[in-house]
Amino acid sequence: MGKIKDMVKTWLDIRPNTPQRLVVYQNKDFRTMCAINRVWLRGDAFELASLHGQLEGYEHAFWGSVSTSGMEIKKSHSGLPAIITNKLTDIVLNDYNGIETEDSQLNDYWKSVITDETSSDLFDDLLEEVITDCLAIGDGAVRFVYNPEIGKPIIEWFSSENVDFIYKNKKLIEIDFNFYYEKNKKIYHLIEKRGYGYIKYELYYNDELVSLSNIDELKELKNISFINTVMLAVPCMIKKSKRFKGRGSAIFEEKYDSLDSFDEIVSQWLEAVRDGRATKYIPESLCPKDPNTGETLLPNPFDNKFISTEDDMTETGASKNKIEVTQPQIPTENYLQSYITYLDLCLQGIISPATLGIDNKKITDANASYERQMEKTTMYTRGKIIKALNNFIPRVVTTAYQFKFILENGNIPDIKEVTAKFGEYNSPSFDAQIDTMSKAKTNGIMSIETLIDELYGDSKTEEWKQDEVKRIKEEQGITSIEEPSVNMDLNIPKDDEVDEE
Repeated sequence: MGKIKDMVKTWLDIRPNTPQRLVVYQNKDFRTMCAINRVWLRGDAFELASLHGQLEGYEHAFWGSVSTSGMEIKKSHSGLPAIITNKLTDIVLNDYNGIETEDSQLNDYWKSVITDETSSDLFDDLLEEVITDCLAIGDGAVRFVYNPEIGKPIIEWFSSENVDFIYKNKKLIEIDFNFYYEKNKKIYHLIEKRGYGYIKYELYYNDELVSLSNIDELKELKNISFINTVMLAVPCMIKKSKRFKGRGSAIFEEKYDSLDSFDEIVSQWLEAVRDGRATKYIPESLCPKDPNTGETLLPNPFDNKFISTEDDMTETGASKNKIEVTQPQIPTENYLQSYITYLDLCLQGIISPATLGIDNKKITDANASYERQMEKTTMYTRGKIIKALNNFIPRVVTTAYQFKFILENGNIPDIKEVTAKFGEYNSPSFDAQIDTMSKAKTNGIMSIETLIDELYGDSKTEEWKQDEVKRIKEEQGITSIEEPSVNMDLNIPKDDEVDEE
């Protein structure tokens, strides 16, 4: 037996496979991806068809396909990307409660920057644009400019189409803002380079560096230098791109195939409904006539109200020359099941259907826990957005304050910590949170203070929370007693007094 094993070992010659070199080509660069994201966000069916007709590799997609002549269908867009983006933006904005800092001067200055003559909050409008573009386009950045007419800095947002990020050793060292000017039928490209301690301007024509004097409105621009610890621009991205390093990604970039198929199902359903309208078969003798020429009117291809048939010329034809109405059966259940399936594919990992007000026929009263689990998807996405804003908003506030001292040619002081405040998301899972914490409190593993802090988070002030805790304790008959100190007079009788007694 041992000799046989040795022989098998000798015969079995296992060699590693030769490494194979694979080459995969990208058919879209970052700017093209931004354009695709922008068109999906706009949600116009004509623009979607026009865009996909120009993209390579989309000939067999719904939006890139061309109908056979005479068999055209109406291509309908569900508007789902815009609905998702707007809903997530509204959820986050409704929970934003401003900033918090111990520096009263910084707080007052920030209020003056974001408040206009109508006392409206300009930063809320900017924040809405920031969240929308970061969710739907990919990323972007704000820059700070000074307007001497109003005497305060202005914060401007640029989405990813017009911004480039420059990295060195994985650290962001410069943000480039792109502008385009047309003069004498020539397109000039202005790059405003903003890094730590400088702002530089470069004008290009056909990738060749030219003088700024070629454009009249750019003649007065000059390079600026200041303290090298400040960059007068702040980037923002919510989801990092796995395709383009150092850039952001739209939340539904991986969902475009599903969104394309979802629109196809919606369009096919609509076409089936249109084709399923009642059709009237009318003998030619009974068809409507043109009152002027007497000719038979042709049916409209949209409504298809009547179709003429050959008259019965027999003696008994009078009884057969009658109008017949037919209507095909529409497979509604099949379309509905396809609709639900692809709707789930489009929303998976992004947002719950319940958040959008969609009833996908899966949530029942008996399965409320499933609804809460689905709602957690919205909470996870919201948490990712807030995490990005907790980094972005404080940097915008502190940079605006630093810009004030740069304009005044003064020394920049040490700035105290700035935090953004967000309230709790009022979702069905919030009710479950109350139920869970109430059980924890009843079982004695959570204090009233912790319960109130977890439930309300930053949506209530510390003073309000303390008053709420005090009120609850008073209602429950819980009172606090001062602990006696060591030197407190307890009126203990002396030894001689005890002996006398």
